[in-house]
Amino acid sequence: QVQLRESGGGLVQSGGSLRLSCAASGTIYSNYVLAWFRQAPGNEREFVASVSWRNNKKYYAESVKGRFTISRDAADNTVALQMNALNPEDTAVYYCAADTFPDSSPMASSNYDFWGQGTQVTVSS
Repeated sequence: QVQLRESGGGLVQSGGSLRLSCAASGTIYSNYVLAWFRQAPGNEREFVASVSWRNNKKYYAESVKGRFTISRDAADNTVALQMNALNPEDTAVYYCAADTFPDSSPMASSNYDFWGQGTQVTVSS
């Protein structure tokens, strides 16, 4: 069992930055993949970024490449998402998720077993 808790959301102006953090409780095994997804009103949940706990391999959605950076800290079981050059299209609830049996694309939300409650990010124009 893994519990995930996000923090760091808020309101920021276009062009600004925010850093989200996800604290994971329970055992994070080396084969896990941790990821960030987001969901804007009226839209489906979409992949943002993921990181492999074993080898730190990272994937990003095309829409955030070069602006967002995912990182993990195995010492305290946290995953961070540094978001720079934010624009209004980044406005969404951001969720942390854990895939405990990763065997396919890290971008599919259906692969993830545990989810946090989400944190709101609002970017004003």
